[in-house]
Amino acid sequence: MTWVADSLHNISIVLDQPQDLVNIAGVIRIMMNMGLSELRLVRPAEWDEYRTLGIAHRADRIIESARRFATLDEALADSVYVVGTTGRARTAKINYGRPAELAPTIIAHARRGSVALLFGREDRGLSNHALDRCHHVIVIPTAPDYPSLNLAHAAAIVAYELLLATEGGERPLPAGRRRGRPATHADLAEMYQVLESALHAVDFFKSRNVTGVMRALRTLLSRAEPDLRETHLLRAIGYEVVNYIERRDSVKE
Repeated sequence: MTWVADSLHNISIVLDQPQDLVNIAGVIRIMMNMGLSELRLVRPAEWDEYRTLGIAHRADRIIESARRFATLDEALADSVYVVGTTGRARTAKINYGRPAELAPTIIAHARRGSVALLFGREDRGLSNHALDRCHHVIVIPTAPDYPSLNLAHAAAIVAYELLLATEGGERPLPAGRRRGRPATHADLAEMYQVLESALHAVDFFKSRNVTGVMRALRTLLSRAEPDLRETHLLRAIGYEVVNYIERRDSVKE
């Protein structure tokens, strides 16, 4: 994950009193997916490197370097910026924000020093004591009938937004190995001509307006932006329809 390391290496995931080793391993897997590398654990109920590695495969680097602390203040001591996460707002004045809103701010602070992303224990989240130590608090919107998020799920949402906020995070989606070059105007014109001939061959325009149908077909295919390979495929279909009709008619004669 070297392509995002410069933006994310100063961000540590801090789990305050996590209760379930499976949830810790789930967070580690998310960290691997999203380019985060530093894990800090404050009084975990259980910690077993061997078992954790069995759940978070190939996460040796994070597991072996994970640091444990006796108090939250010790875990946050070198942090210049602390962001907590909570599913419930409290009445005291506090700086709340959603993951996508705060992600650019988190990345900006990470360029200047250590940033802590703080998650509370599974059964009750962050205490007021922990929230008081946060510069900002992330709230993830959920359905009101079931507001509670699994620890790893919450970490995944926040880490994903952080990844998108980094340089290079918005990587293009894969286009596929067989994606061809863009079709030219001439390529498309030939395709439409052949398709129109095919529709004539099957009497499609018997009760339809040719111009209107072809305009609708052009609009539809323009939205799809077919590449050269796809254009050739549609053209080949048109040719085969015309050839089939001609063969059929010659047999009848």
